Amino acid sequence: MKTRFDPHRRLLVGAALSAGVMTPWSTLSFATGTHAGGNRMVLVILRGGLDGLSAVPAIGDPEFGAARGALAQFSSPALALDGTFALHPQLTQLHAMYGRRELAVVHAVGLPYHERSHFDAQQVLESGGTRPYELTTGWLGRALGNSGAKALALNTAVPLVLRGPATVDTWAPAVLPDPSADLVTRLEHMYGNDAALATALARAKALHFDAALMSGMSDTSGPRTGGFTLLAQRAAEFLSQPTGPQAAVLELGGWDTHANQSAPNGALTNNLRNLDTGLAALRDGLVAGKVWQRSVVVVATEFGREVAINGTQGTDHGTGGVAFVLGGAVKGGRVWADWPGLAKRNRFEGRDLRTTTDLRAVLKGLLSDHLQVANRSLNVDVFPGSDAVRAMSMLA
Repeated sequence: MKTRFDPHRRLLVGAALSAGVMTPWSTLSFATGTHAGGNRMVLVILRGGLDGLSAVPAIGDPEFGAARGALAQFSSPALALDGTFALHPQLTQLHAMYGRRELAVVHAVGLPYHERSHFDAQQVLESGGTRPYELTTGWLGRALGNSGAKALALNTAVPLVLRGPATVDTWAPAVLPDPSADLVTRLEHMYGNDAALATALARAKALHFDAALMSGMSDTSGPRTGGFTLLAQRAAEFLSQPTGPQAAVLELGGWDTHANQSAPNGALTNNLRNLDTGLAALRDGLVAGKVWQRSVVVVATEFGREVAINGTQGTDHGTGGVAFVLGGAVKGGRVWADWPGLAKRNRFEGRDLRTTTDLRAVLKGLLSDHLQVANRSLNVDVFPGSDAVRAMSMLA
C-alpha cells in the first residue's frame, strides 16, 4: 500500500456505491493506468477439490471401470475427446469449445503440495509456493505487479492470488440500493481535501457507471442468470472495456463431494452444469467484446479426489486432478496428459491419481507467452524455487 488513512472512512466509499462492492485493498489501489488492446487472462478457482476423473473420465483406460466402480457410470454417455478421455455429460459447452479448438484439457495435474488439507492446498494454489504459508502474497498479483496492469476480483474481497504489488479492483453484485446523487455529492465535498479518498471515490463512481451502462447495454440479449454465470458475464464486460483490467479472478465453490457424487441431480452434477454455463457466458461476452482471440481462461482446483469410491458413494481428498485452459489464444482441441494409469500400483500412495504435470508449468507458460512475464521473474518472483519446472507452451 502506498497510502494509509482511516479505514472506517475508506469503507464508506464501497458502501455508498453498491453496484460494485469494493474492499479496502481495492479502493486504495485504484489507478488510471491500463493496457488497452492488451491480452486478457482469467483465473477460475474451483474451491473444494474437483474430482478430475468425473469431470474428464479416462474412459479408454482399461482400469477405469474397475477403479471407479459406480462412479464410472453416467446418466447419459460421456462426451468423447479422444480415444482415452471424455467430458462429463453436463459439460456440453466445453465440449463444443474443444471441437472448435478453443479448449485444452490438462490431466493428472497438481501442486507440489501432496497432503489433503483444503486450507493448505488452496494457500499453495494461490500463493504459488511449494509449502503452505511460506508466501503471503499471490502469484498473479506478483506477476502483474511490475507491469502496471490492472486486475479485477469478482468478489467482495481480494483473494490471496491477487494480493501483492498489482493494482486490484473488486466487483460483486449489489446488496444495497443505489446511492442518491445528494449522498455522492456530499461524499465528494467530504473527501475533497484527501487525495487518496478522492481518488478512491472517483474510481468507485467510474466502476459504478461502467456496471450500470453495461447492464443497460445487455438488456437486449435476454435475461441474466445469477451466481457464477452473472459473475462470468460481468467479468467479460469489464475485460472488454478499452481501459478495463488485464486479468480477472472468479471463484466457484462446492466441489467437496464426499457423498452421493453420481446422483443425477446431486451437487457435482449441478456444479458441473453451472460451471459449463458460466464459462460459455464468459466466452460469449469476450467474443462480443472482441477480446476472445486475445484471452486465456484457466480453471484450476486445489487437489483432485481419490480414485476409488468411498462408503458414502462419494470420493475423499486426493492429489492429481484436472485443469482446463480455454480461450481464443489457446492451442485447443487436445488433452495434455502424461497419463500414469489407474491401476492401484500406479496410484499415489495407492489411492490417488498420480500427479505427472505440475500446475506451475501450465501457469508459467501462459504468463510467459501471453502476458510476457520474463522467465527470470517467473522463477524468482512469481513461483520462487521453480527453476526445475519447465513452462508448457499452450498458445496457438
